[in-house]
Amino acid sequence: MLIEDKYSPIAVTVLRIALGTMFIAHSLYLKLIVFTLPGTAQFFESLGLPASFAYLTFALEAAGGIMLILGLQARWVAIALTPVLAGATWAHWGNGWMFGYENGGWEYPLYLTLLALCQFALGDGRYVLSRSKGFVPPRRKQP
Repeated sequence: MLIEDKYSPIAVTVLRIALGTMFIAHSLYLKLIVFTLPGTAQFFESLGLPASFAYLTFALEAAGGIMLILGLQARWVAIALTPVLAGATWAHWGNGWMFGYENGGWEYPLYLTLLALCQFALGDGRYVLSRSKGFVPPRRKQP
C-alpha cells in the first residue's frame, strides 16, 4: 500500500532533514570537535576495530548527513548509513539500554537505525535535489 495522505511527503521530508542533521552533529561536532578524529580513532581501537574505521565513519556520516538534508538520493543514503548506525548500536550494547547511562546505552543508536530504515522505506519526501529511484523487485517469469 502506498502512502496517500497529502501531509505524508512533508513528514518524510522532516524525517530526512532531522536524520541528516543528526549525522552532521555526530560527525562534524561530536567526532571532529568534541572527541577529535584521533580520539575517535582511539575509541574505535578500544572496541577492537581498526582506527581507519573511525575516519571512514566520520566521512560517511558527514557526507551522508549533507546528502540527506539536500535530498541527494536520500533513500539510498539512508540504507547505506544503516550499517554505521547498527555498528553504533553494537558499540553501546554493553552499556545497558538507556543512552543516558554512563558511556551511553543502545536505545538511541537502535532508534536511529530504525529511522534510517524508515527513511529508506518511505523514500525522499519533498524538496529534493536528486530523487532516488524506487526499488523495483524483479518480476516473476510467466510460465
